[in-house]
Amino acid sequence: MDAQTPVTILGFAGSLRRASFNRALLRAAAEAAPATMQIRIFDLAPVPLYNADIEAEGDPDGVKAFKAAIAAAEGVLMVTPEYNHGVPAVMKNAVDWASRPPKGAVLDRKPVGIIGASPGVTGSARGQSQLRQAFEFTNSYAMPQPELLVFRAHEKFDAEGRLVDDATRERLAAWLVAFEAWVRRLS
Repeated sequence: MDAQTPVTILGFAGSLRRASFNRALLRAAAEAAPATMQIRIFDLAPVPLYNADIEAEGDPDGVKAFKAAIAAAEGVLMVTPEYNHGVPAVMKNAVDWASRPPKGAVLDRKPVGIIGASPGVTGSARGQSQLRQAFEFTNSYAMPQPELLVFRAHEKFDAEGRLVDDATRERLAAWLVAFEAWVRRLS
């Protein structure tokens, strides 16, 4: 892939709440993406809880759409909150579905970037760290550095969910440039 060909990224947030800071951060990432990167946003609401009995009957439509979107992208951007010092169920569930079947899963050898926002002072650091552990099984390439931890998120976004903090916007833009380079290196 040459440097001028746009790289396609599938982005999703690990929160279903409409006013989620992480959904807002994902939208901000899509807006701030370099001209050579396109971020397509996927809503995880139609993806049911993983259940091997359901899987045995065939992937539900929401799961089929999710897997197809990952397969069509050169990289995956996961925007995760942190619940109770860990990765939230919505995000882990998405990874669980995308890791099936174990041989030939859509996450196999896929470049992954993880960012997150939290009202707390750790900016989703523990959630991000815990999420990285899942990629040992999926054989995905999670970008190790730089990290983007948006702490005190309630001060960084306005009531409409727009990123209004200039320093965070600059760090996000720099992170996206690094992630594009990561994806290109591994694609």
